[in-house]
Amino acid sequence: MKVCIGLSGGVDSSVAALLLKQQGYDVFAMFMQNWHDADATLHGDCEWEEDRFVAELVARKVGIPFYFVDLSKEYRQRVVDYMFNEYSAGRTPNPDVLCNREIKFDAFFEAARRLGADMVATGHYCRRAPLLDDSGAQVVIDGQPQWRILEGIDPNKDQSYFLCQLTQDQLGKALFPIGHLTKPEVREIARIADLPSADKKDSQGICFVGKVDLPTFLKQKLTPKEGDVVEVYDAFYEGNGQYSFVHDTLASLLETPGEPLMITDYSSEDSGGAAFNNRRISTATAANIFDEIKLASLGDEDWMRLSEPYDYSGISFETETYRSGKKHVRKVRYKDNPWGKIVGRHDGAQFYTIGQRKGLNIGGHKDSIFVISTDVERNIIYVGEGHTHKGLSCCCIRIAPEDIHWIRTDLGMKDGEIRRYRVRVRYRQPLQDAWLVKRPNGLFILFDAPQRGISSGQFAAWYSPDGEMIGSGVY
Repeated sequence: MKVCIGLSGGVDSSVAALLLKQQGYDVFAMFMQNWHDADATLHGDCEWEEDRFVAELVARKVGIPFYFVDLSKEYRQRVVDYMFNEYSAGRTPNPDVLCNREIKFDAFFEAARRLGADMVATGHYCRRAPLLDDSGAQVVIDGQPQWRILEGIDPNKDQSYFLCQLTQDQLGKALFPIGHLTKPEVREIARIADLPSADKKDSQGICFVGKVDLPTFLKQKLTPKEGDVVEVYDAFYEGNGQYSFVHDTLASLLETPGEPLMITDYSSEDSGGAAFNNRRISTATAANIFDEIKLASLGDEDWMRLSEPYDYSGISFETETYRSGKKHVRKVRYKDNPWGKIVGRHDGAQFYTIGQRKGLNIGGHKDSIFVISTDVERNIIYVGEGHTHKGLSCCCIRIAPEDIHWIRTDLGMKDGEIRRYRVRVRYRQPLQDAWLVKRPNGLFILFDAPQRGISSGQFAAWYSPDGEMIGSGVY
């Protein structure tokens, strides 16, 4: 069998190539260039050239043919343009998920197939396994053998989330040679084999673009426009119709009557430590226990409303004139508003995402300031102070019917079905316990514990208890 390894110049794909060669596959390597414009990158315009040079050295060391392919046109059309469109609409896309679905396992495979490849392989930390029936035979649906995607063995490096949009057809042509290894083991294999990439640092940033200053990158197509930054006070939620609805609805769904948990526990997903190293385990110390029968009785409209974000457009500011100084100079100021205050200016709401705290440049607060909502049409950013701000937490999200993707097509949910899964709403997040409720107007994910910084446009992926990724969807 002829296999094309996507060789990036990094240690992971290098070891994947080595293992395939040792396992007896007819292997060749292909380096793909997907990006030319280096104006927004932070490491200069020669980074991809250096990666290609290392990749070619690795191929020579392993003893496999090396090819180069330029997929920059496809990448711009199918990934970068999508990014710009999503950000301009006020959503936060995940280009890495799109890159895998549209480029690595589509456009790249087609290029590899023209060179005779039967399959493509990558250095992802995840595992592929056949779906077996009770007799041990591989399940076949409509003439196509069925496959499973499992988390990588290394909980600190599992990358299955990035593959959450792959189809059975794509999985049938994919290999993940290092999914059974940990990162230290991969490094050690590379050192023993004296691979040129053994000590090369992992790449960061947008898939195939590199580490970028995101606002600078987006400004290539999105025009900056100054607008207000509005801080939302806790008083806004007192008597707010949507907040009261969410509170009362969650309370009505509890197994035992009581006060629902609506504010997330805070734990950093970027600082390492126990929370990061146990990514298969939810870090929530408190959670809601919902009654499945009550979930089933909730109406479609109520589910829809439960998943809707808070609307801050009602926070408006009136001006008043006053006289200041010895000369009583006439000036204009905003009247006090108990719900919020204009605390700064920004250069475009489309450049910010929910949960963001860097780049706001707002001082005078005891705790950190976070973006809790963006209004692209009115060009307003809404922020809140502290990790426990009510606007930063979310209990329920909705995936529209057309955006639901089942990796395991045999497990697709029918209207009215309710299941328990573990869900990840972004990379580097511990799996979260949740109920999935399928209705005609979408798939609703109700988390046991409130989630922090939920931003539309991202992907939610759900897993079975044994670590198999079952499906995904953009919310």
